[in-house]
Amino acid sequence: MAERENEEILLLVRIGQQDQAALSELYDRYARLLLGLAYKVLGSLEEAEEVVLDVFNQVWRIAPRYDANRGRVDVWLFMLTRSRALDRLRALTRAAKAISASEAIVRSDPEPLEPDDRLFQSEQQEVLQEVLEQIPPEQRQVLELAYFNGLTQTEIASKTGIPLGTVKKRIRLGLWKLRNLLLAKGWSFKN
Repeated sequence: MAERENEEILLLVRIGQQDQAALSELYDRYARLLLGLAYKVLGSLEEAEEVVLDVFNQVWRIAPRYDANRGRVDVWLFMLTRSRALDRLRALTRAAKAISASEAIVRSDPEPLEPDDRLFQSEQQEVLQEVLEQIPPEQRQVLELAYFNGLTQTEIASKTGIPLGTVKKRIRLGLWKLRNLLLAKGWSFKN
């Protein structure tokens, strides 16, 4: 067991020196186990695969900071994976709530607007259009398909040929940027 641990520490040293072969070897040793852990947390193979890729991307960046005195390599990898998977689960839950709320608004039957309300709504639409133009085109595309065309994330992936995980990430990032831009314009949001 100690020999295997020493091998893995040496792999991390090599990864810290930007040795891609070492990263590949560590990936081959642990990707399956980490995928199982991430899948258990998320319940989605696509999301679990994204988490594992994120973890190994993180390992590539932070390998030089690994401290063998603080724990074994396998435990460190499991902690990174668990943390990433829980972060993703929280983000997906927030995104699902935002989508549900917006879908409920779209489905609701609006009351006729007074002239002042129509003017206010028109101004809001102009601000919304202005900030949408400030979001990167790939994020704006998926937001428009989701919110203005009413497509699901799966339908967006199918229509555009973009992987589902990428569609979800772009929607999440686009909503985050949109919210921040609207906050800067004086809009307020209830949590």
